[in-house]
Amino acid sequence: MAHIQLPIAEELGREFPGILGPMTFRPETAAPLNELVNVLLRGESSLSRGEREMIATHVSWRNDCFFCQTIHGAVAAAQLGHDEVLVQKVKTDWPSAAISAKLKALLNIAGKVQLGGKHVTAEDISAARAEGATDLEIHDTVLIAAVFCMCNRYVDGLDTWAPQDPSIYRARAAQIVEHGYTGVTEAAIATMQR
Repeated sequence: MAHIQLPIAEELGREFPGILGPMTFRPETAAPLNELVNVLLRGESSLSRGEREMIATHVSWRNDCFFCQTIHGAVAAAQLGHDEVLVQKVKTDWPSAAISAKLKALLNIAGKVQLGGKHVTAEDISAARAEGATDLEIHDTVLIAAVFCMCNRYVDGLDTWAPQDPSIYRARAAQIVEHGYTGVTEAAIATMQR
């Protein structure tokens, strides 16, 4: 049970899962959070949407946020040919994952941000640049990691409900791929307000 009384999703018979609960509780804060996540994970970038979702997933796994690592892992897999094995490998053993050296260097930076921003060193940045990372990719990696640390703490700090059934996350991921984060949240809020 969440630490505060969150809105109930009629189709679930309980509160909205994960971050949807607090976002439906306070829609005026949901809008800017969703817009930022949409820009970072779905906006124009030289990193694919799947790669950016893997950064979010990896940071959420490091923070032990079950909901965020599972939903963003499902979204990453949906955008990477449904390769759930790859996403799991990126969460738990990214150095040996079948991903580019550039993405590995960026995941290293994201992991350092998860520990604390001052853990990122000039050597980490140089290593990413040596693998072809641009300043924009480095910037966005740091911001994705920072935003997901905040989101993980938001979800877990309110003790939100996280379903255990992977099919729920796959279905939600398909909605996110099609409509974006803002669209999915707005649909949940509209459902609640009926």
